[in-house]
Amino acid sequence: MAATDKKANTQPVPRHIAIIMDGNGRWAKKRGLPRTAGHAAGAEAFRRTANYCRTLGVEYLTVYAFSTENWKRSADEVAGIMKLLGKYLEEALLDMEKNHVRFKFFGDLTRLSPELQKLCQDAQERSAQYHEVQVNFCLNYGGRDEIVKASAAFAADVAAGKYKPEDLTEEVLSGYLYSADVPDPELIIRPSGEMRTSNFLLWQSAYSEYVFLNVLWPDFGPKDLDEAIAEYHRRNRRFGGV
Repeated sequence: MAATDKKANTQPVPRHIAIIMDGNGRWAKKRGLPRTAGHAAGAEAFRRTANYCRTLGVEYLTVYAFSTENWKRSADEVAGIMKLLGKYLEEALLDMEKNHVRFKFFGDLTRLSPELQKLCQDAQERSAQYHEVQVNFCLNYGGRDEIVKASAAFAADVAAGKYKPEDLTEEVLSGYLYSADVPDPELIIRPSGEMRTSNFLLWQSAYSEYVFLNVLWPDFGPKDLDEAIAEYHRRNRRFGGV
């Protein structure tokens, strides 16, 4: 698809874009459909967006697929989300030679079914050779939980004699995060009209530019991504300077 904003297409795109995929339930409710239908439509929006990011030359796309708080939803809705994720990963494994997408998973996968854990592991291992675009799925993920787990891992290494407590720096702790070796996102997009971070990439987003859009995630498309990138380029990123 062609970009709809020349400025977004001619200036360098952010190297790393992250998206809070929000609004599936409201999209379904507006249409008198079950919430699972919204998640199915949201999965198609993800496909569109991931493909478009690849054509733009985005190196990293991180998406908030399922949070540590999402387990509070109904069992039927959670099961529907997990089924969709499994279906997507099965298709991705079949299409890897064509799409060349590298997969990474941020979050505690141990709570997932053994079958879904294996799909995640297979997708991550079999796609490691690809370098066009890396998609990071935040699955059973929470920003606070990530920092707690990273801190605990560092403390364990201190107890094992690998570090001293005074060795802890931002760089050292970053190496214990799920996103170790992944650059922080320059741009974080949240569709659906909500204006909060919802425990997403709390450490990594310290200097990210947030763009909030009034489109529900299932309706999100290339023009919305272009709009967000154009807004990103209008920002003056000072990183604490003048």
